[in-house]
Amino acid sequence: MKAPTAPAAVLFDMDGTLVDTEVLWWETAREVAAGLGHRLTDADASEVVGRAVADTAAHLIEVTSGDPSTLPGAATGRAAAPERAAADRAAALERTAAELTDSFFRKVDAGAPLRPGAAALLASLEAAGVPFALVSASPRSVVDAVVAGALAGVDFAFTLSADDTVRTKPHPDPYRAAAERFAADPAACVAVEDSPDGTASADAAGCAVLVVPSLLPVSPGRARTFARSLEEVDLGVLTDCLRRPNPEIQGPKPA
Repeated sequence: MKAPTAPAAVLFDMDGTLVDTEVLWWETAREVAAGLGHRLTDADASEVVGRAVADTAAHLIEVTSGDPSTLPGAATGRAAAPERAAADRAAALERTAAELTDSFFRKVDAGAPLRPGAAALLASLEAAGVPFALVSASPRSVVDAVVAGALAGVDFAFTLSADDTVRTKPHPDPYRAAAERFAADPAACVAVEDSPDGTASADAAGCAVLVVPSLLPVSPGRARTFARSLEEVDLGVLTDCLRRPNPEIQGPKPA
């Protein structure tokens, strides 16, 4: 079998993959949920971890009120008409999303550490001349704060945020848009992800996926290679992702 060439591009997720921000996002969602009268638990994880702001906001509104008239800022008085109920819900979603974004931005802006192995991997790709980009489901304000902070000096070809495509993860739009920006076939690109939604997005776009799970487990799949840490990953591993991947990268054996 002919050995695969290097990826046309490597497409990195941000939160939980390159930067340890998933814990900050969970803290943000927990605080906002508490303000709405809901205690966040593991049962909420699939609707929070790796999800876009709008998705988490919708989940919090759903679990904190079945009656739109009781939503924050809703009109008081008799039961709302359907039109008023819809308007109250839309307003509550907008406020909750804004609160999530603002709170998360403040936490990220205060500093978020890189994931182990991230700096070395990015530097090695730059040295090898392999192009790479950032493909995130976070809002543009958060992406820019992280790129100016924890990822300062990293030579991304470009960054994509949740604001840059009509649909964000788990839909394929972000990774398709990134491959298009590189004028590359998605199948020649490797996405590096940590969450189920991000992995589903890259899968649906047709990319090979290297999964380095963080807070939530990710199910195996045909085009998915798994690593325990970015410390196990180099250009050779990323190149191997372009063929039928091994289920799991074996880490270094103890001496």
